[in-house]
Amino acid sequence: MTNLILGGRQVEGEGSLKVLSPYDGSLVGEAACAGRSQAATALEAARAAEKTVAALPRAARARILAKVAEGLLAEKQDLAVLLAREVGKTIREAAAEVERAATTFQAAGEEAKRLAGEVVPFDAVPAGQGRRGFTVKVPVGTVVAITPFNFPLNLAAHKVAPAIAAGNSVVLKPASSTPLTGLALGRRVLDAGFPPEALSVLPGPGGTLGIDLVRDPRPRMITFTGSAEVGKRIAAEAGLKRIALELGSNSAVIVAASADLDFAASRIAMGAFALAGQVCISVQRVVVEEAIFEDLTSRLVDLASRLQVGNPLEGGTDMGPMISERAAAGLEARIGKAVAEGAEVRLAGRRSGALFTPTVLARVPAAAEVWTEEAFGPVVCVSPYKSFAGAVDLVNRSRYGLQAGVFTASLEEAFEAVERLEVGGVMINDVPTYRVDHMPYGGVKDSGLGREGLKYAIEEMSETKLVCFNLWRP
Repeated sequence: MTNLILGGRQVEGEGSLKVLSPYDGSLVGEAACAGRSQAATALEAARAAEKTVAALPRAARARILAKVAEGLLAEKQDLAVLLAREVGKTIREAAAEVERAATTFQAAGEEAKRLAGEVVPFDAVPAGQGRRGFTVKVPVGTVVAITPFNFPLNLAAHKVAPAIAAGNSVVLKPASSTPLTGLALGRRVLDAGFPPEALSVLPGPGGTLGIDLVRDPRPRMITFTGSAEVGKRIAAEAGLKRIALELGSNSAVIVAASADLDFAASRIAMGAFALAGQVCISVQRVVVEEAIFEDLTSRLVDLASRLQVGNPLEGGTDMGPMISERAAAGLEARIGKAVAEGAEVRLAGRRSGALFTPTVLARVPAAAEVWTEEAFGPVVCVSPYKSFAGAVDLVNRSRYGLQAGVFTASLEEAFEAVERLEVGGVMINDVPTYRVDHMPYGGVKDSGLGREGLKYAIEEMSETKLVCFNLWRP
């Protein structure tokens, strides 16, 4: 049994969570499950520690964050195996996630040193004559971070690291299906010297424990990554707090006839099938100029059919299982429904338990669920377009707007996409799945509120305090 972390202390929970391998159902481990009273205790400890954390000099915060990064890299192999077993991602994907998480903490430490306000030009208006002033950045207080299953280390890092950099206490609630990685991260943070009472890691069900944390008046910010439906509930329940919501998407790619088709197809295959398509910026919709539609589709089918699907711990595996057999069966049903509605099957996926081989659908009806909603699985839908403006319109006909990709050799088309696509990020000559950890990252519409990326998240986890000196004397 892995204990939860409550105000820096490792304690038993009021229940337990069995963590099973998505690949073969074997027991990965057991995590303590926090009860509602323990959530209240964690928030009280975090509130009591706010002044201690806020008093840490920026250099001290940076040192702590750098030590977390060092600790993660020192245990890279063990953490990668844990990720592969707990999430089902391939061992290569898992090792890359550990490296990214270490980079995230290191970069947050550097940004902590640069966190600063600005001079305010009071005398820009007549009433400001004789005044001089500036702003300073201060912590919001306690940050509650609720994270998903697909990147349980790096997406937790994207919330915990900037919270520490800004000088806040942290209560982390990892996903119920992947709590062991979150607890391992919590131990690394404590080992790095973060004030223990300022950190809790509480595995437990989102519908009860998570909502209790959201509703409680003590935290000053909620940062959440997950589905749009849960995000909307959090926004409704949070009350007068800051919220940052990184929600779902059905990310699209436009491929023009001028594009390098080999490059475009290879990037789309990566973007569609990495982590079995269980990434909020996975390529789900591909809109292709009519003249190259069949060519691009056949290249994509060829690449997808070569992917090796199986045991995530084996080095030759390209794609592991989905997070559960239930999730895979749900995707199978949605694909079957799309085919019944008229979608063409260019590569038929096969399901075995939670394993699901890549699926490529063509000419999917615009109302089909695999086109309009987030599939969160290894399926990609390809449809033709006649005009670039029409392709942009088709991409925009979605309730989501996280990131989009455009492959084109035309600067005119590229800038039209930048100006007109209703998304938080436009990747020219790349897929929407591209992300580096210091860039601003977030969406519009039902894809969320706020921005991640270390500098941007730190700013959202800080308050701006104004200082004004009256130098005028009568």
